[in-house]
Parts: sequence; C-alpha cells; structure tokens
Amino acid sequence: MNHRAVHLKLVVVAAIWGLGWPAGRVVAAEMEPITAAWVRYVMVVILFLMYLRWSGQWSIPSRSQWKGIAAVAFFSTFLYQVLFMYGMGYTAAGDASLMITFNPLFTAILAVPFLKEPMTRRLFGGLALALIGVIVLFLESPNIDIPPVERWIGNTFIAAAALAWASSTILMKNLMTNIPEDATSPLSPLHITVWSAVIGLLILTPWAGIETWQKGFNSPTASAWGGLIFLAVFSTVVSYVWFADGIHLIGAGKASFYVYLVPPFGILGGWFLLDEQLGPSLLVAFAFIVGGVALAQSKDTSAKES
Repeated sequence: MNHRAVHLKLVVVAAIWGLGWPAGRVVAAEMEPITAAWVRYVMVVILFLMYLRWSGQWSIPSRSQWKGIAAVAFFSTFLYQVLFMYGMGYTAAGDASLMITFNPLFTAILAVPFLKEPMTRRLFGGLALALIGVIVLFLESPNIDIPPVERWIGNTFIAAAALAWASSTILMKNLMTNIPEDATSPLSPLHITVWSAVIGLLILTPWAGIETWQKGFNSPTASAWGGLIFLAVFSTVVSYVWFADGIHLIGAGKASFYVYLVPPFGILGGWFLLDEQLGPSLLVAFAFIVGGVALAQSKDTSAKES
C-alpha cells in the first residue's frame, strides 16, 4: 500500500512541532506563562471536542478511567505547558528544541521502575551520550546574546517539561492497556489526549486566574496571538491527529523516526524567524543527544541485564 501521503504529513508534523519553539518564544516574551498556557488550551479543548464529535468517536471514560486521565492531565497539560512557557521565556528556540528530545529517553528510564522494563547497557550508554550533548549545549550554544545563566535556567525548565511529558506517557501506557472493572475497553490515545486536555484546562484555570490577578493581563500583539493560534491549532490539534494517523497506518516505530526532524526545524525556525544564531555546537549537541536517544531506544540483542 502506498503511504506517500502519510510520510509527507509526518514531515509536515515535524516541521510544525519544530516551528512551535520559535512560536513559544514569541508568546513567552509577551504573556505570563500560565495565562498563555490557559488561552492555548481553551482553543485546544474546543477543537478537540469538535473533532471527537465530528469523527464519530465520542466516548465518555468510566469513573476509574477518569482518575488516570486526571493524573495524565496534571503532567501532560498542566505541568508540561507551564514548564514549557517558563522555559521559553529564558532560552532560545533552537536550544529548547534540542532539550525536549530528552522526552523519549526519560520515558525509557521511567519505564524501568514503573513498567518493570530492564535497564540495559544501551539505555545507560544512550543516557551518557545525551548528557554529553547537553553539556555542549549548555557551554557552547551560539546564542550568546542570551546571558548564559538565563539559557541554563530555560534549558532546565525545558528538560523538566520533557520529564513531565515522559511521566504522562508512562501513565498513558497503563490507561491504554488496563481495563478497570467499570469499563468495557481500554482508552485509546485519542480519548486520553482529548479528555486529559479538558481536565488540564480545569487545573490551569484557577492558577491562570491567580496569575492574572497578581500581574494583570496585557493584551498580546498580533504576533503573540498568531503564535498562540499556531501552537493550539497546528502544533497541538492538527499535528496530534496526523501523527496518530501515521502510527495507525505505518506503525509507531516508523512514525517516531520523524520526531528526530523536530530539532532541525526548531533551530532553523529560530534562525529564520527570530534571528537566533547557528553554529557547529548545535550540530554537535544534536548528534550526541539524538544519537543517545536512538541508542537507548534501539533493540538490545544481547542478554538483558538488570
């Protein structure tokens, strides 16, 4: 079967996710982080619910499943989005797009204690390589117009965001495989994503209200509104639906390959849209981080060690 259209969509998804980093940088420069995340997810929730109804996939989770969804929402919507927005207020889009690549590596590490998966030499070696890349990024980033301490703070926020997303991934795997007594089937990735977005918005709402009460609300410029709409409509809703279609049609392994294209698009987007700097250190950091993640995710044919 010809899947050329699917592969093309996945390239577009990688480009959208990459361009989401400079968009986030623009939004973070004008809006308070929690408020920005809240406005984004108001749009996301409306669009997701419309898609769920339009596609004929409307389904309400059971009471037990709602508990798991609430946990996913805390990590993937509330914590991730807040850390993402705080991080983009400090660091460069190109640096951040490299740091977020730690997401699958953190997922593999968390799977050891929580999903009882083995700790292999490849996982340990991948972590070591990725950490070398992070050191290069921290010490030799070409974006010297941003004070080093600010970049380090921002990069740390983005790494924490990757850890939050990895935590939600572990929780999602449980929801997709376990069937509680009050449910007839496990939840699909689409339903988990949609309903966790709804719960996440509810969690964000009081915090956004407190932030607005303390710091006020400055009306964003057209550029910031454009960034928010891009993050909500394209980087979240459209990209997720297309990526999920890709997983369904060509498999998770082949679809996940396209995630490695996100940092180049993020770096080039920061350079083209925000005048961020390019330099060989970004290429070196990319090679170590992505190489480490790829090594950690690769199959170990040798005996598994604990």
